[in-house]
Amino acid sequence: MEYHYPLFRPPSEANSLILQVTHGCSWNKCAFCEMYTTKTFSIKKPEAIKTEIEQLKLTGIKANKVFLADGDALVLSTSKLMNILNELNGAFPNIRRISTYAKPKDIAAKSVQELSELKQAGLNLVYTGLESGDDVVLKLMNKGETFKSSAEAMLKCKQAGIKSSVMIINGLGGVEYSNQHAVNSAKLINEIQPEYLSTLVLSFPFGIGHFIERIKTGFELPDTKGLLNELGIFISNSLLESSIFRSDHASNYLVLKGILGKDKEAILKKIAEAVQNPENTTLREEWQRGL
Repeated sequence: MEYHYPLFRPPSEANSLILQVTHGCSWNKCAFCEMYTTKTFSIKKPEAIKTEIEQLKLTGIKANKVFLADGDALVLSTSKLMNILNELNGAFPNIRRISTYAKPKDIAAKSVQELSELKQAGLNLVYTGLESGDDVVLKLMNKGETFKSSAEAMLKCKQAGIKSSVMIINGLGGVEYSNQHAVNSAKLINEIQPEYLSTLVLSFPFGIGHFIERIKTGFELPDTKGLLNELGIFISNSLLESSIFRSDHASNYLVLKGILGKDKEAILKKIAEAVQNPENTTLREEWQRGL
């Protein structure tokens, strides 16, 4: 495989075959995201994708899971995606999951019937960065989405039978919008009931000054205690039935794992302990071990 770098994939796709069908991100305007800023968005030619799949088949590789990269393969037309899925299924008959990143607007552009056809052809899971459920924060970050557009898209996926893994960014609203970011993000998650939910902490790979230039306003990231309090508000307001929750990204201050809502109270207890004892050495060692 000759990849066009940088190349990203979700942590759970570590053992997956990664097939690039697009380069970069078709939106690429989110103020907090630097993943594809060095790339100009383009769609890979169908014949090139077909050739790569054929070459991979000849290697004898056993592909059980495939991840379609880059940032939003679902921007492709349904017919193009169907051709790719059919090629993959023909080359690797043991595939049990095909997944991709997907923006809400790309999901919304397809009908439930189209999404159902993609599901039947093997597209089982989409990873979607919702980031926030608060319209003020979404506008500030130039996400290009709203509470309504995000909810409608993810519910359309659910109706089609495609599972979703969604992500919320802790600290994205800064100190000023911390509470409403947490509360409204929980409302969004409650409405869509995703199969998988994760959080990570806002980071600044090129420095906070660069980030502030992109949002064109002042910004103060909550301190560690503030971020944990915000996370607690988010979890406290969640009313989830069986979402698998993970807060184990490298940016997270506190590693949390469980099922919401079964493990909700246990997770809230861990957050409260961390807020009350931020310098507890044992606790810090537990974070590092992922307990």
